This record gives sequence, structure tokens and C-alpha cells, in this order.
Amino acid sequence: MSDQRRLVLASQSPARLQLLRQAGLEPEVIVSGVDEDAVSAPTPAELALALAEAKASVVAARPEVTASGALVIGCDSVLDLDGEALGKPADAAEATARWKAMRGRAATLQTGHCVYDTAAGRYVAATASTVVRFGEPSDAEIAAYVASGEPLYVAGAFTLDGRSGPFIDGIDGDHGNVLGLSLPLLRRLLAELGVGITELWTAPGA
Repeated sequence: MSDQRRLVLASQSPARLQLLRQAGLEPEVIVSGVDEDAVSAPTPAELALALAEAKASVVAARPEVTASGALVIGCDSVLDLDGEALGKPADAAEATARWKAMRGRAATLQTGHCVYDTAAGRYVAATASTVVRFGEPSDAEIAAYVASGEPLYVAGAFTLDGRSGPFIDGIDGDHGNVLGLSLPLLRRLLAELGVGITELWTAPGA
């Protein structure tokens, strides 16, 4: 549709892009370049939200994005384990230590969501929380998982849709949120901006 709003995802996460595509949306991807280490907040939930807002606002401020009146989606995830915010591990040793600390326990995956309406010059934001119950992989299984390299690229050093799936006993909450984006929360945020999510659906076969 020629009058369809331009939709931009301010994230390089393949999982987030896939979730949106499966929901009938086809956003453009523009990576924000925000220095995540420079952002701080009192709690993991607030940190996830601050990062999401930073990513969305940086991309929304680009002249070519603002000029098109685009809707910009920014997201960021951190794992809350005992009140500590855990993002991507710095190296294999940190990933190993983290898995040994997480196994047999539950933690909360916090994902900040921010939707910036450049046409209106306003944004809405919220955090979604999902409890993750970790299994008890052996030291050898943890070593093999870390050696795969996967945990170095995902928040909390795990993902439901990857090699660590067998080591997660279950979740309490939104599955998509653990992958990086809560579609129900996104729908509510869009509604706050006066946008129906079905208005953004791409045509079948497009």
C-alpha cells in the first residue's frame, strides 16, 4: 500500500526481525550504533528500557527517517539475576561462569520496548518481563555450549531458539519477549500512538 507507514527496526537482532516478519510486518533495519556500555540505570528493567529508548531515539533523529514520518521500534534485553543486569557476556570465561551460576535457578528476562512516531514527534515505551527457569546442564554440556560461540552474541548468554534450548526447563510469560520482542506489548504501544498493528501488515505474498 502506498500510504502505509514506514516501519523501522532499530536493532540488528535476527530474532527480532524474524518475529516481526512472522507477525506480518516487514520493517527496514537501521542499526542505532548506541554504546550500550555508556548507558546505566538503577535496575535491570530500567536499564533495558533506557537502552531501548536510546536506540529508538537515535534512529528516529536521522533526517531521512524523520522526513518519512516513520515509526521506529527500539528494543533491548537484559537478564535480571539477583538484581544484576546481565547482557551479552564479554568472553567465553564469563559465559561459562554465568551458566554455572544460572543452572537450576530462575531469572527474569527484561526487554525494553520503545516505539517512536517521528510524524508526531512522540514516543511510548515499556518493559516486558518473562521468568526463565534454567535446567541443570553438566560442566561438559556448558563447555560445549560456550565453545559453539552462541552465548557470546545473546543477552543473558542463552536463547530459547538455539543450542541452549535443551538447557531451559520452561518460562513463565511471553515466549517472544525472551527472543527479544513482545508482540502483545508492541501492539499496545502502537495503540497508544493511535496506530493499529494490522495497518502495518504487508500484503500477502509481498
